[in-house]
Amino acid sequence: MYTREALLDIHDRSHRSLAKLIDHCRALDDEQLNRELDGFGYPTVRSQIHHIISAQRYWLSVIEDRMNADENEDAYRSADELEAFRAEIHSATETYIRSTPEDQLSARRDFVVWGGDRHPLVPAQVILRTQTHIYHHMGQVTAMCRLLAHPTPPGMDFPLTQ
Repeated sequence: MYTREALLDIHDRSHRSLAKLIDHCRALDDEQLNRELDGFGYPTVRSQIHHIISAQRYWLSVIEDRMNADENEDAYRSADELEAFRAEIHSATETYIRSTPEDQLSARRDFVVWGGDRHPLVPAQVILRTQTHIYHHMGQVTAMCRLLAHPTPPGMDFPLTQ
């Protein structure tokens, strides 16, 4: 069984890392933030960060039984707007974790996903998946920043200390 406290801790640490990366990307100008780089599924720093956050919003909406697959990337043009979006989704996920009984967080049940398909999912595992997804794309943003001559400093990974 997954505990509420562990999920909240992992979620908070992951978002602190993402917030640091977004803050690092504030130094990129608009051209750099939106420059398409070959070899990445989401070709710009901005689209990578937007995808990280919108994917968590999507999966949260699935486990809340209100699927939201809106991909309005153009609403988030700057690092400040992306940070506000991140904070909004962090808060929404935290509220979900705090308000859902632990036994329901760990209980497998059917959820409707994109395309109307139903899949048996465990909400806690969905939340954990969104957190590992953060780091997958943070690695890509880090590589992109290097290519843009703005390498990230140490400490962007999962924080082991408070």
